[in-house]
Amino acid sequence: MNWNELGLKIAKEIEKDVMPYFGKKEGAKIVGYSPSGDTTELVDRISEDNVLKHLKPLNVNIVSEETGTIDNNSEWTVVIDPIDGSFNFTTGFPCFGFCFAVFKDNNPYYGLTYEFLTKNTYEAFAGKGAFLNGEKIKVKEYNEKEAVISYYSRKNLNLIGKVRRVRIMGAFGIEMAYVARGALDGIFDIRPYVRTTDIASSYIICKEAGAIITDENGDEFKFKFDLNATDRYNIIVANDEKLLNMILEEIK
Repeated sequence: MNWNELGLKIAKEIEKDVMPYFGKKEGAKIVGYSPSGDTTELVDRISEDNVLKHLKPLNVNIVSEETGTIDNNSEWTVVIDPIDGSFNFTTGFPCFGFCFAVFKDNNPYYGLTYEFLTKNTYEAFAGKGAFLNGEKIKVKEYNEKEAVISYYSRKNLNLIGKVRRVRIMGAFGIEMAYVARGALDGIFDIRPYVRTTDIASSYIICKEAGAIITDENGDEFKFKFDLNATDRYNIIVANDEKLLNMILEEIK
């Protein structure tokens, strides 16, 4: 299976189907609820139906934000978030995309994160590096005075004065991809809120780009007992141990 070709094909079809709803109220119409209890909006349903149309005939396991888990007892599991940043999409904020990750025997195999508006395609096969539009990418060298991060926390953290910029864009998978390309130095969520579907594709991309990914204790980040759409995580992604240690110190 050419997972990269399939992932990009699905992304392009979703793009064609949902972009007419960008920034329009009708796209936010509630049509159901996800297994985690979140609302399913019209654009979520349209995009997920498109994904399932392609994946169901393959008899692979599927983990999707809106449907939950489809277990076909396959060695392959595909984890998808059809629209990462769906609230941004429906309100007209230009930060959202498609997340598509493939695991073999629960081990990371391939990740694709696609931005609809910019057409940027981030991807990585495990062990083969990370790429943006076919060009190899890596995290940028850490510079304390120039650091730019994004974070989500219920705590009142005093990070503004310790980095140059804080940017919070509301699409965690996309923001992780920005760390991989060097547009952000780090991102973390310690509410916890993010799920496997939010982070799986960009997790693979970030690892291949050289990012450090841990939990809130600084231990190597690991997905829980199985790949599912309901578990929520604390996760830190940083381009350097110095930044990681600064974040860990602040969140204690």
